[in-house]
Amino acid sequence: MGRLAFLESRWGWALLFAAGLMFPLFVGNDYHLTVMGKAYIFAIATIGLNLITGYTGQFNLAHSGFMAVGAYTVGILTVDHQVPFWVAFALSGVVTAVLGFFIGILSLRLKGHYFSIFTLCVGYIMFLVIEKWEALTHGTVGIIGIPAPSPIGTLAFDTPLALYYLAFFWLVLGMWVMRRIVNSLLGRTFMAIRNGDELAESLGINLMRNKVLAFMLSVFYAGVAGGLYAGYVRFIGPNVAAVEHTFDMTMYMIIGGLGTLLGPLLGALAMPWLTQYLQFLQEYRFLVFGPILVLLVIFVPHGIVGTYLGWRARRAAQGGRHAQD
Repeated sequence: MGRLAFLESRWGWALLFAAGLMFPLFVGNDYHLTVMGKAYIFAIATIGLNLITGYTGQFNLAHSGFMAVGAYTVGILTVDHQVPFWVAFALSGVVTAVLGFFIGILSLRLKGHYFSIFTLCVGYIMFLVIEKWEALTHGTVGIIGIPAPSPIGTLAFDTPLALYYLAFFWLVLGMWVMRRIVNSLLGRTFMAIRNGDELAESLGINLMRNKVLAFMLSVFYAGVAGGLYAGYVRFIGPNVAAVEHTFDMTMYMIIGGLGTLLGPLLGALAMPWLTQYLQFLQEYRFLVFGPILVLLVIFVPHGIVGTYLGWRARRAAQGGRHAQD
């Protein structure tokens, strides 16, 4: 528990930052850099999903579809229209957020399971559009030959090490911005909505406007992650929009702790490595992986970080009562 308290502090965040900077010094090959770089990209998308699900209380099952929109924005613009990578990358988040505005206006009129089911359908429609609209998305063939991120001055992104640090930079920037959001008045507004629509309305909060804003910010993160993913792997197909990726990100949040900053990050970085180390079991690895998840959900229902924060709050309350006695 003490280690988690340290990680939640400013020094803990600095330690995590230093660990990310020095990670390439301790790995043996480019494969590990690639695995961690992809984990960073999916961590960015998971942080976005955590904003709408963990902080605002709306479970969006179309999140991987929005990530695919960002990826295909970069792929289509760079390959088919020769748009410079960084221009296409900037548009990946903007296009996704604009699409999120219109879908949010429709979907956020629903609540609870109805909202989740609606977004599940939206995500599947996105997958079908990507798979069937061959003139735009190249269909099941996918988009091949996406250019690597263009050099910025003397910085070139033509090696696994450079791509690793590029993904790490955007993760750090995304975490910094998200921390500013959730600790602001806007973040408290989102949490009030999560705690109950009636409570939020009694506080004078415009429910629809703030829900749509949270949704747009959430899918903006997904779009940026998708655009970065396209430049990282340089090939994308319809599978990017598969709902399984949303379930993976949900698993990262649940294991780490919904509605916390550190939890989804730790989950998104730890779980890909666990699956990598269980690959020797091939299809039987889920016999090990599944029970671990079940035990975590049963005994640590609020995630690792969420459980720790609850324990710390109870301990502080007990300390206050003892002081009064």
